[in-house]
Amino acid sequence: MKIFKYIVSILVLGILLISCMPSNTTVVNTEYVLTTDMRNGKFVYLGVNENINGAVNPALRAKPGEKITVILVNGGHGQHDIVFPELSVKSDAVDQQGETTSVTFTVPDKDVALTYHDTTHFRLGMSGVLLVGDVAVTQANSVNEVSGVPSTGVTVEYTLESALADGKMVFLGKSGDIDGKTNPDLAANVGDTVKVTLISGEGAAHNIFFDGANVQSDDAVGPGNSVVLEFIPQQEGTFAYYCNVPGHRQAGMEGKFIVGSGVSTTTYNQNNSDSNSGTIENISVSVGPVDVAAVDITRDPTDIPAPIGNRGQETVRIDLETTEISGQLADGTSYAYWTFNNKVPGPLIRVRVGDTVELHLKNSPDSLMTHSIDLHAVTGPGGGAVATQTQPGGETTVTFKTLKPGLYVYHCATPMVAQHISNGMYGMILVEPEGGLPPVDREFYVMQGELYTTQPFGTSGALTADITKLLDENPEYFVFNGASLALASDTHALRANVGETVRIFFGVGGPNFTSSFHVIGEIFDKVYNLASFTTPAMTDVQTTMVPPGGATMVELKLEVPGRYILVDHALSRLQRGLAGYLYAEGDPNPDIFNTEVTPGSDP
Repeated sequence: MKIFKYIVSILVLGILLISCMPSNTTVVNTEYVLTTDMRNGKFVYLGVNENINGAVNPALRAKPGEKITVILVNGGHGQHDIVFPELSVKSDAVDQQGETTSVTFTVPDKDVALTYHDTTHFRLGMSGVLLVGDVAVTQANSVNEVSGVPSTGVTVEYTLESALADGKMVFLGKSGDIDGKTNPDLAANVGDTVKVTLISGEGAAHNIFFDGANVQSDDAVGPGNSVVLEFIPQQEGTFAYYCNVPGHRQAGMEGKFIVGSGVSTTTYNQNNSDSNSGTIENISVSVGPVDVAAVDITRDPTDIPAPIGNRGQETVRIDLETTEISGQLADGTSYAYWTFNNKVPGPLIRVRVGDTVELHLKNSPDSLMTHSIDLHAVTGPGGGAVATQTQPGGETTVTFKTLKPGLYVYHCATPMVAQHISNGMYGMILVEPEGGLPPVDREFYVMQGELYTTQPFGTSGALTADITKLLDENPEYFVFNGASLALASDTHALRANVGETVRIFFGVGGPNFTSSFHVIGEIFDKVYNLASFTTPAMTDVQTTMVPPGGATMVELKLEVPGRYILVDHALSRLQRGLAGYLYAEGDPNPDIFNTEVTPGSDP
């Protein structure tokens, strides 16, 4: 009996000792990784690792008293953070796609359901729960639903229509106090229901996004078609609203959204949080698989109309179609190009001074954007761009007289103009002088451009355009005739024979960088500087500079067979896809160039 009492005493003492031990002595650290996404027009958190992978606004779980880390990766669509309000824990905000932030904290030492959310997106879907201990999901849902502000019962309605005004894309107010106003101020109070109707006035794709509320409409596509967006503002302040189609905000579609007093009152206590932000190197910018249906968009350099010769003045009809197509940027890489007639550059238009040109511009019904054309050979408002703003499925016509000979660039001039040009919408119009140009054996058509992709140079897959890089003038690709190393391929290389005279029509679409055009191993016999045909040609020139939106015409005679490389002598651009080959075939000419080792020369 005494032995039994002794054993019981020992067991009781052991239980007492265990119960008195600190609960965090058996802490198991847990790490969660979340990213941001948009699903069905709503912003959400998306689970990345372990058992939350792929889950929308996943329920996070922890043991009482456990220390956990939550890593947030910005998946795009603006600025994001993560907040655990009951614990006064808040991460840093991350602005750029791929940027990360994290928080590390200890959860309460009890069973409890806690919430987490994004500071400004939480009423638009970005909220979830943290379940500590033995808590059911149903309990967590009831906790999660108490966030937000009460409705005022007031509905504020606005109607906006997309339009072009003063060379910019804009929102135009329709009816009420905002009728006729460009990018009007919109106002509401916290708790109001805001109902915005957006009409596509010219037929291009548009949407509307509200900072602060962080909600976005569907796209309105087609002339007169509309979409409706409803939301409830959750905080006071002055925020931007804008079209979130790439480039449209920068082209002018932005206004102010004033909530309440217009002064923000949102604050957060970051006590007890261990937060940091940065960029995790192994998290790459998302890229989809290469589009296997992507087509060859490279304009062959020999695709040139016949010389005009000594003919009289005529009326010439030109038909162009603007298209938005998936094209081959490089091996294993596709890109969404915007083109004239499905190629980059657009076709070389060849006329003579004094001609009357009747230009018909069609915009493919499959386009999402309005397109136009500005021809530098035109004397008239916008070079034709004002008259040719053409909606998807539409057609416009402009007639002009070619007053001055020369080689001129044309390009799309729909806002944001630089975006349309970079995506491939440029070409040249050759206005020959009276009597025509002097005859040569070969003519080639080459234009230089830049592409600004979200993904780094050399990334495989379906690449996407990056407006920020475009505005920062930070291209990933430099190209001749639309694609990386396109004119260095067997399909599109330039070819001639020894003894022939070669003429190159060269222009820069840009939109931003000047070219120092050079052919390695050759000297230009003639350079028509800045494509002027009315001033004497320069002779014996090694390199000629051509600005964006500018052109030149060079001529050279091939004396020695071999491969000659077309470059921009800002030679770092070679590493970003900018090179072309000119092959000269024929017999060797050792009197001019001899590579054989002769006696007495160094080995």
